[in-house]
Amino acid sequence: MTSAGVGSDEATAAPHVLDNPARASLTGPHAHFAERHGRVLRYPLDVSPWLALPDEPDADAWADVAALAGPGAEVPLAGYSGEVPDGWEVTFRVEGVQFVDDGLATAPDPEAVRLGPADVPEMLDLVARTQPGPFLPRTIELGTYLGIRREGALIAMAGERLHPPGWTEISAVCTDPAFRGEGLATRLILAVAHGIRERGETPFLHTSARNANAIRLYESLGFRLRRHTAFLAARVPEHLPEDRAAVPVP
Repeated sequence: MTSAGVGSDEATAAPHVLDNPARASLTGPHAHFAERHGRVLRYPLDVSPWLALPDEPDADAWADVAALAGPGAEVPLAGYSGEVPDGWEVTFRVEGVQFVDDGLATAPDPEAVRLGPADVPEMLDLVARTQPGPFLPRTIELGTYLGIRREGALIAMAGERLHPPGWTEISAVCTDPAFRGEGLATRLILAVAHGIRERGETPFLHTSARNANAIRLYESLGFRLRRHTAFLAARVPEHLPEDRAAVPVP
């Protein structure tokens, strides 16, 4: 999928790992998380909702999705903007944008602390109140998460999600509404990006194409729009063949 607004050299280039970042993650640095059926991969459902299709899914790939997810399941399809097969119901679609580091002034933050499993209940509560996107009980296992506390309470956080080779996605950027306007999100984005850069990798992130405030912030920090994408979910038909079962990647 090629986006409007990118250069013609990129429009004619071979597929990039960021074109299908969930698949690149699950066949690369996050392979130890991968569950699969045929050519379709996904994260465990308590880690991340993302399921990864082949670059050009055919009927067999959709059958693999159905077998892996199960009848009637709602399946998030990261980065897929094509058509779903007959009998499938699109339940969610939001146009998105993907940004990549193009000169971030990264820096550690003296107030940021690394969050761990004991912090997950507070993280889930903050996510529920701010809605930055999917964050589940084991999402913290995907990478480093940093937070800022005031009087002991977690008031802001950001961390790492998808991990294609050479790249790491910044995600779950959120701030308690009572503390917005203090630049906490900016500080945490730059701190998380600093850790990514320290590993020799490049930060990237996604947001809704309609989130003008976030887009302005990311561009002001030094992110560049790489491509337009989509956040899509579809419901598997209720009636499926019974001769397939999900198996973990060896």
